[in-house]
Amino acid sequence: MIEIPSDLHKDVVPLAFLLGTWEGAGVFDFPGAEKCNFGQEIVFRHDGRPFLEFRSRTWVLDNEGEKVRPLENEHSFWRITSNPHGAGGARGVEISSVRDDGTVEIWYGELADGKPQVEVSTDAVARIEGSAPYSGGKRLYGFVKEELLWVGEKAAPEVPLRPYMSAQLKKVLSPAQLIKDINDLPDDGIAFFR
Repeated sequence: MIEIPSDLHKDVVPLAFLLGTWEGAGVFDFPGAEKCNFGQEIVFRHDGRPFLEFRSRTWVLDNEGEKVRPLENEHSFWRITSNPHGAGGARGVEISSVRDDGTVEIWYGELADGKPQVEVSTDAVARIEGSAPYSGGKRLYGFVKEELLWVGEKAAPEVPLRPYMSAQLKKVLSPAQLIKDINDLPDDGIAFFR
């Protein structure tokens, strides 16, 4: 179920399905880099202004699913836009993003009609001298059966656009939400199980 917080800015209500902390695992595979399984935590949050804040941390997993080392970190801001140059109208999405390797990206895309799904592509990429070669990408995020699924495509000067990362994430319930849910039980607590 998708909940819309009462203090969420009206402009980003269409992105409410993304809110929360999500954790799970995925696969990383790009030419010139080690193929691996990775763990991921994504946090989408808001502070009442007309954007969502996104934070993603990923780490390489060993064969037993244990953390080995960091893989990629990213921080971005997601907005709904009607920019005619970047998206097709009121359901357009724009993202400004920075990654830990010194890559800065501007993404534009759209929300799907009638389903909680966002597809974006890079419009601009800037890199510091030491970052890996990268010329652009595409991403698709979707809320499917209470999970957040995503796939990323990447291009480099010698590598055409191709899938390189994908993950399946589950929403993490906060202790505060669990306490609220417990407080909503009948007074004796037993009636819930009858």
